[in-house]
Amino acid sequence: MTAWIEVPGAPGIPVRLRRHRQARRLTLRVSRVDGTVTLTLPTSCGTAEARRFLADRAGWLRRVRAELPARAPVVPGAVLPLRDVPLRIAADAGRGVRVTGGRLAVGGPADRVAARLRAFLIHEARADAARATARHAARLGRPAPPVRLADTRSRWGSCTADGRLMLSWRLVMAPPLVLDYVAAHEAAHLVHMDHSPAFWATVGALFPDHAAARQWLKARGADLLRYDFRG
Repeated sequence: MTAWIEVPGAPGIPVRLRRHRQARRLTLRVSRVDGTVTLTLPTSCGTAEARRFLADRAGWLRRVRAELPARAPVVPGAVLPLRDVPLRIAADAGRGVRVTGGRLAVGGPADRVAARLRAFLIHEARADAARATARHAARLGRPAPPVRLADTRSRWGSCTADGRLMLSWRLVMAPPLVLDYVAAHEAAHLVHMDHSPAFWATVGALFPDHAAARQWLKARGADLLRYDFRG
């Protein structure tokens, strides 16, 4: 069962408590997606100590939450980027999703618009990710790796020890070079499971302009997380 406490003030801030036996100190995390605050604390830490810790950081918490990008509901009339091209969402008489005349024409019931667009973006991202990872793996002399798509919050991609890659499907909303860079980054982990100089040399060989893509993610990556597909 999830435990919550509240930082007093106007307005109060609900905080989720997460006790972890490996935690050595209290740490705060604010979700870039919905502003949820999580306090991780050692199992020996009591609620009174947690409240004092939060009271000392109440001002910081309010500033961080105030600076988060506004949520962007995915509804008809809103704008959603596809490969960095802004498209207006519009209801359509058809069944699927079409890109036409600067619009994302979405068929079906109005209450299914967000879900249909999410499925459409995942479909597009899967095709882009498969092409990019296969191309980069081939340059390394490796077969095309299995690729899983996820809606991650803390990382844009990952590579397991057995060579399975994961990419965030939200990258399909970014400029194409950004998804391509993340694919190159994770493909480079197929030969270097670290971030050593040798790893970055491999990334540079696969994707020479990786600094620009990394800068885009640093400056604009949070924007991809603000689009709300919950309908």
